[in-house]
Parts: sequence; C-alpha cells; structure tokens
Amino acid sequence: MGLGYDRRLYILAFDHRGSFLKKMFGIPGAPDAGQVERIIDAKTVISEGFRRALEQGVPKDSAGILVDEQFGSEVARRARGDGIILAMPVEKSGQDEFDFEYGDDFGRHIEEFDPTFSKVLTRYNPDGDAALNRRQSERLRRLSDWLHARRRRFLFELLVPAEPAQLESVGGDADRYDAELRPKLMVRTIAELQKAGVEPDIWKIEGIDTREDCERIVVQARSGGRDGVGCVVLGRGADAAKVDHWLRQGAVVPGYIGFAIGRTIWWDALKAYLDQGLARDKAVEQVATNYRHVVDVYEAASATPARA
Repeated sequence: MGLGYDRRLYILAFDHRGSFLKKMFGIPGAPDAGQVERIIDAKTVISEGFRRALEQGVPKDSAGILVDEQFGSEVARRARGDGIILAMPVEKSGQDEFDFEYGDDFGRHIEEFDPTFSKVLTRYNPDGDAALNRRQSERLRRLSDWLHARRRRFLFELLVPAEPAQLESVGGDADRYDAELRPKLMVRTIAELQKAGVEPDIWKIEGIDTREDCERIVVQARSGGRDGVGCVVLGRGADAAKVDHWLRQGAVVPGYIGFAIGRTIWWDALKAYLDQGLARDKAVEQVATNYRHVVDVYEAASATPARA
C-alpha cells in the first residue's frame, strides 16, 4: 500500500472529549456514570444524523466518521461492521504536547477497532519550543512507522498556534495571523515533520483563506515523491459562512480531497437537544441537513474549475 489517499473523503468529526465535557456539558473533571450515559447518547445522536444523511444521498464511499473510543466505542464498532469509513484518535485529549492516549498500548487499541484511519491532533509551531517539537516528532515518528509497517493509514490534524512574538508582529490580531503568517508556518511545519520521518497519508489542514495558500500546502505535502498524499479542510468550530469559504478555496485545488468537520455541523443541534428540549429526531435531522450542506458546498466547488 503506497503512501497517500486520493479518493474523496467527507468526515463528520465528533471525537471531541475534554472540550466536549467542559463546553457542551459543563463537566470540568471525570464524568459520573449518569453523565457518561448522556455523553454517549449525544454522540449517538450525531452518528444517527450521519446515517440519515447517507439515506438522503450522501455517497457512502466518500462519507466517514471520526469518533473516539472513550465515549463512542459502540458507534465505532457499528460503523466498522457496516463498512463505513472510520477514523479514530490516538492522541491524549486536551494536551498541548502530543502523547498517546493509551501509552505504549496504543497499538492494541488500534488493532481492536481496526479503523480506516488512525488520527492524531498535534499543535506544532516551527518557531516554538525546539525541545517540545523534538519530543513530539519522535512520538509521531514512532506512530507513523508503526502504522505503515502494518499497512494502516495515518490522518494528521495539524494546528499551528501563534507564538507570542508572531501574534505581536500582526498587532495582536488573530485574523491577521491566520491570513498572513499561519499558511507559511504550516508549510514549514509539514516540511519539518516530513524530515523527522512523520509520513501521514492525509493532512487535516486548518481553514485557509486563499486558493494560492492551499496550493502551497499541497505542494509541500506532496513533495519528495509523496504524490498520493491528500489534504482535507478542518472547520475549527467556525461559523457556517466561514467554513463554506474555506471549503471553496480547498475544493478547487488538486490534492485537496475533502474535509473533516465537526462542531460547525452538530454543535447547535446537540446543544438544543440537551439543554432546550429539541426533540431527538429533530436534532438528528439538523445534523443530517448540516452535514449534507457541507458535502454539497464542497462538491459544487470542486466541479468548478479554478480560475487562471
């Protein structure tokens, strides 16, 4: 199996754990048994919305889910049993430094669930702490080697948080950082990780405002003979209009193959179901509608040739 994945990929992401507990449920620490039941139910609502969207015409051979073992194990097993594309996280949730959720036992967990993709989320700034970056790279190389030795696919979610000096250079404006600095930093980060032996099949890329910057990222992701490597758009929990813009920028670029988007699709529906009495079936339908919308935006944009 060669490096990369060049088929369309439309992932509904709901592997959120620590942030999900705190922001959706207001749980600061470990949940009790009753709270765990509510969390599992919430993830099941999202899964049912995904399945309804498949019934409504989203192509099954491109559609997938990203869900965690902690609260979504049954969702994951059912998806795998039904032949649905499945991605599962390997990283410990809520950490600034990448480490394995299950320590040295990570391989057993991957083999037990047999996901289509093993996913990591990593925060890495090439101008950040060199020792931190080196430690992360070593762990990521270990995972990369383990996966490829077993012909398993690797999905890498890259976040490049601003260093204080970088943010200061754009007047403390986070939007300017995203537009002016982050794309170049992402290219540098991908290059550094590749040099360290970290070889994802797919890079999950924070939203990029211009097609030209999307193109630069693909060039680096596919450098050195990595011609099959793909990129997907992640949503960052942004509003629908912003996410639609990012999708349209990426969709026209060869090498971008889809998206992995979560909160933008399900947050409002789930919050209304949990806190405001929205009927379960209506919440499921809203998730399905929002997921279909994102698929439709990407497919419509990808059918439009890039302007010269």
